[in-house]
Amino acid sequence: MRSERILSSQTGQGRIPRELFARLAFRVARAAEAQFWLQDCSSRIKRKRFPGRLAKPMGLTDKFGRTIDYLRLSVTDLCNLRCCYCMPAEGVPKLSHDDILSFEELHRVAVQAVSLGVEKIRVTGGEPLVRKGVVPFLAWLAAIPGLRELVLTTNGMLLPRLAPELRRAGVARLNVSLDSLRADTFAAITRGGNLSVVWKGIRAAVDAGFPPPKINVVVMDGVNDNEILDFAGLTLHQPYAIRFIEYMPTLMNTGWDVRSVKAPEILRILESRYSLQPLQHTHSAGPAAEFIIPGAAGTLGVIAPLSMPFCSSCNRLRVTASGMARGCLFSNDGIDLKPFLARGDQDLREALRLAAENKPRGHRLMDKEPQFTPFAMAQIGG
Repeated sequence: MRSERILSSQTGQGRIPRELFARLAFRVARAAEAQFWLQDCSSRIKRKRFPGRLAKPMGLTDKFGRTIDYLRLSVTDLCNLRCCYCMPAEGVPKLSHDDILSFEELHRVAVQAVSLGVEKIRVTGGEPLVRKGVVPFLAWLAAIPGLRELVLTTNGMLLPRLAPELRRAGVARLNVSLDSLRADTFAAITRGGNLSVVWKGIRAAVDAGFPPPKINVVVMDGVNDNEILDFAGLTLHQPYAIRFIEYMPTLMNTGWDVRSVKAPEILRILESRYSLQPLQHTHSAGPAAEFIIPGAAGTLGVIAPLSMPFCSSCNRLRVTASGMARGCLFSNDGIDLKPFLARGDQDLREALRLAAENKPRGHRLMDKEPQFTPFAMAQIGG
């Protein structure tokens, strides 16, 4: 055996006395035999408990070795705004009641995802707060054993009324979509949104005990790129986390690439006025490269799916309100969870595993002909 060969190489020229070598070889052989016996017993137990297959390790991983521990769970495709980068002006076809997963089904998906190693769930929409009964549902999610963090993305329009309830329900943090600090520009981007209501919502969230929210800004050339420095200025005296996000072509509008302001240009604009100090990346930062203006109360982040793709470290799995599990926002591949929900939890877990395993290597958005069907962000979950 290999261990004997290793030991035998140490004999000769009097390195190890032969009697000592014999005792060492015996002990190594006995140890190897014991290890083999334990492995054999373990295999027998697994075959007895799971006939016809080997037991799979816990956790969700894809075929590229990425660990999936973050679920983005959409509860509705409806929204009370019509953001120009998210959906067409006329909105999206409303799904029927039967096409939307019930709260019970969404909860089952969440429970099984957590049992497979998911630690963080972000509830999205559409606008998640427009769905009736969402607050009790969030409290139900927050109580799932093993879930470390429940967070929510919102446009903020309903926060003035719901912020205290969300906090009591167990939501840990909020991300608020806010693409302009100017009322007219905000109304144009959102096709009718009221900027003052969103700010009331942000203040209501802080008053309710939430940490200062992360504010997501989709940067568009000729639309709001002239407000980058204004957003950065918010962090000087308030502990906001401002995230500048590259515009992505979900709708594949003609000339979308002209609208997209890339991360290097965003950073150039920021550095034209401020000194930026890079922050050490943390797991909670997600895909953002984070910075701070020295002495500022808040932070800045840049999320660059186009110019600096983060696909190699992506840890997300998405489940739409209609029950499609997708490994990538820009992949046409997905698994309909409805049949698996009907069969039982074991089959549901296997479907989630398969969705994770089939996660593509990258989004390929910069290919000459991107391989995905255009969609409204509200239909998948932002």
